[in-house]
Amino acid sequence: MRPQYFTTPIYYVNGKPHIGHAYSTVATDLLVRYAKVRGHHTRFLTGTDEHGQKVERKATEEGLSPKAFVDRLIPDFVSAWKAMGCEYDDFIRTTDARHEAFVAELWKRSVANGDIYLGEYEGWYSAADEAYVTEKDIENGRSKETGALVEKVKEPTYFFRLSGYGDRLMTFYETHPDFVVPDGRFNEVKSFVKEGLRDLAVSRPSVRWGIPVPGDPEHTIYVWFDALSNYVSALCNGASMDTPNYQTFWPPTGRAVHVMGKEITRFHAVYWPAFLMSAGLPLPTQILAHGWMTVNGEKMSKTAGNFLPPEPIADAVGTDTLRYYFMREIALGQDGDFSHKNLLARYHGDLGNGLGNLLNRMVASIVQKSFDGFVPAAGEITELETTVIETAKRASDNSRKHLDAMQPHKALEAIWELVSATNKYIDLTEPWKLAKGDEHTPRLGTVAYTVLEALRWLSVMLWPVMPTKSDAIRDQLGLTPLMPTVSLDLWPSVWGGLAAGTKTRPGAALFPRFDEDGERAVMARMGVELPPKDGAAPKKAKPEKAPKAASTETTSETKTDKPALPEGLIGIDDLMKVEMKLGLVLAGERVPKSDKLLELKIDIGEAEPRTILAGIGQHYEPEALVGRRLAVVANLPPRPMMGRVSQGMVLAVSDANGLSVLSPDKDITPGVRVK
Repeated sequence: MRPQYFTTPIYYVNGKPHIGHAYSTVATDLLVRYAKVRGHHTRFLTGTDEHGQKVERKATEEGLSPKAFVDRLIPDFVSAWKAMGCEYDDFIRTTDARHEAFVAELWKRSVANGDIYLGEYEGWYSAADEAYVTEKDIENGRSKETGALVEKVKEPTYFFRLSGYGDRLMTFYETHPDFVVPDGRFNEVKSFVKEGLRDLAVSRPSVRWGIPVPGDPEHTIYVWFDALSNYVSALCNGASMDTPNYQTFWPPTGRAVHVMGKEITRFHAVYWPAFLMSAGLPLPTQILAHGWMTVNGEKMSKTAGNFLPPEPIADAVGTDTLRYYFMREIALGQDGDFSHKNLLARYHGDLGNGLGNLLNRMVASIVQKSFDGFVPAAGEITELETTVIETAKRASDNSRKHLDAMQPHKALEAIWELVSATNKYIDLTEPWKLAKGDEHTPRLGTVAYTVLEALRWLSVMLWPVMPTKSDAIRDQLGLTPLMPTVSLDLWPSVWGGLAAGTKTRPGAALFPRFDEDGERAVMARMGVELPPKDGAAPKKAKPEKAPKAASTETTSETKTDKPALPEGLIGIDDLMKVEMKLGLVLAGERVPKSDKLLELKIDIGEAEPRTILAGIGQHYEPEALVGRRLAVVANLPPRPMMGRVSQGMVLAVSDANGLSVLSPDKDITPGVRVK
């Protein structure tokens, strides 16, 4: 199997890491973990970009040397990636001696090839972007692309002969059609090259904080020639490429994938390949450019104060929850939005009510009570089991294909088909009924085994995204943590790998549910300011209307009564008076001395669950409804029944075939109005 090398961008150390950085790093960690599960030899690199005028100026403002300034910020990145569960193999700093030695070697190779020459640059420069900006890309003294201020500079500089590489780059792009993904980013790169390349300034005499130009210490190497080299310098021993890591992981032997934000795609897809061509070195395999992230619909900026650090969020909802949200909510390669509200909706819906409920319903309940905690043997397979097995295989195949294409959001959609199908299987087989009689034990064993084996498959497929929770699932199933091994493909493909007789270990809920107070506490830990619980702003009083003049006559001009509706019909206003909501059944029990009534605790998006008495006890066991979403009428007055009080009505339909509650076919958020 071909070794896999994945890199994040090296993050610029002019501030602490935020969720945009975290998204890049989690995406890279996911790709690495997936490659490991598939049996590949992997290497994961991240690090920091520490040279340049911006750092130099910031350090001066704070009265520090540039090195002291960057040294102070490195622990923030190390702790952030630990908090996000990202396990990198190497952390490169552009101030490392090994890196500086390799950059000097790359420079010397380009000089020897005739691609670097001394000239003079006169034009616009953005210190914030560490980039030269052409006149056409400036508006009102700022870069059109980034909004950063630009300044006019005129100084001697060394140039890289980029203009000589347009044809070579286009030929490479044509022979490597997936070099940049997604396609839209690649099209932008090719258009940029087709417009014609200008030679690139690669040194600065006015910036002292950088790597000195070999043979001319009055110049420092410009940041992009310096920074981009990290991907190879981390594999080398200084100037020497005769190392096991370089020989193993860099092409053509290895597959090298650079993950980054779309704003720096051009540097990686144009400048970096040209530098490598000039030095006579192989090019990376692929560049994955993801989009920009907004926060609650707003662009991230220091002015808006929404550069969110990842650690408080991960601490509040759990590292794996945040990882899942990133990879499910935001398509890798596209722009996306981080929403605290949507994060909690995913927590309660996909994770709590979907995955967590599936584990709890079987391991902590049926298996413990009916099989003394041991995995039962599967008996006769019916059409119901076949459906689950086929769904599992389809989910495995599709998620594998999507992850191979580096589309984790689609992979998770495929995996969740198995989560939903297995929960539906439990509803259809009703294991709580089977558990009531010994004569049904063989059938119950088949049902229990089917759910447990589905969970085993899920524990593998979800491990790249949620490693901690996946291993927690495995622990409750009585299995060891997933331990990928080189050359051994662990991706699930054969049904029946969970051995009968395995001792399960029921544990804490994977995703404990928050009540209103708990949710407010979580939001506060994430740094979200909420209004006081009972402190809603009072509604403004409407101005009183002037009394109408008394009249003893009604004319056609003044009459406002609506025309009467035909008998049996109601108006839309009457319909809107009925407040129907989607509820999630949290608990249920039979009402003593009643064959029909069930008392259900139903979450309809309020501070406390509603108690609703439903006359469906002859058609449903209460346990069968736990975890189900039902349509309920929420604005009926409280109604005493059998010594209890009902606070709503469950909607159902019935005919000669029996009675069925109304339930959606998707995991819609509780509290949503039925319409």
